[in-house]
Amino acid sequence: MKHYIGAGNPMRPQFDARAPYQAKHFAWACDAQGVGTVSLNRPERKNPLTFDSYGELRDLFNGLRYATDVKAVVVTGEGGNFCSGGDVHDIIGPLTKMTMPELLEFTRMTGDLVKAMRGCPQPVIGAIDGVCAGAGAMMALACDLRYGSPATKTAFLFTRVGLAGADMGACALLPRVIGQGRASELLFTGRSMTAQEGLAWGFFNALHDSGELLDKATAMARELAAGPTFGHGMTKTMLSQEWAMTIEQAIEAEAQAQAICMQTQDFRRAYEAFAAKQKPVFLGD
Repeated sequence: MKHYIGAGNPMRPQFDARAPYQAKHFAWACDAQGVGTVSLNRPERKNPLTFDSYGELRDLFNGLRYATDVKAVVVTGEGGNFCSGGDVHDIIGPLTKMTMPELLEFTRMTGDLVKAMRGCPQPVIGAIDGVCAGAGAMMALACDLRYGSPATKTAFLFTRVGLAGADMGACALLPRVIGQGRASELLFTGRSMTAQEGLAWGFFNALHDSGELLDKATAMARELAAGPTFGHGMTKTMLSQEWAMTIEQAIEAEAQAQAICMQTQDFRRAYEAFAAKQKPVFLGD
């Protein structure tokens, strides 16, 4: 598959993201409140991913590290489904013909998408309806908050195609969200987790009817975008980094993080608004 190696390779970063960015392989929009929306837009195929969409999504979320005009992000899919995973014809077929170095480049790229979603400072909110499978389930798992509908079915399908359940960080992330035993069952069997299971197990923060799902997710994103965005970025960083810390290390790390946040103008604005019995207006600095 030499097409994917070298110039124009979607497996390698291409750009930095900003609010006015024009996406090629999915839809991207950012509103006046700084809420960006990623919409997977191949509804006739239940929004599968391709080599190009994987690479562009990774680059978008990496670029969001520097996009101060984007305060929060919603990830969704069009046509009543979230994402059916890697496209069988555009990805899985070609993978069977790749060399080991090319395969490793691909699997690292897919993992880099999860790392980019988790590494950007903006809260990422999933509006997850209908089919959410394979790499789509991993994109959902990489979100900070997840909203589903009663029709949502989430499946980590990797063993169904003869692979390990260990893909894109699944064996690290899923047990931390729903517990080791539940994650083990889903990753070994590849079965679908129902929406009600996902809600009871903590995978979903809430369930909403399909017709209002995106609006609910966007409303939460706007609420977060109106908050102390530097503080939200610090919260996201610490939620990730403290997994590998002892309690003593975590308490010290949070002391340092909070002292940094106390240097922001938003902290001063909050105090002044409180003293004046007003609602604070946060500007992210």
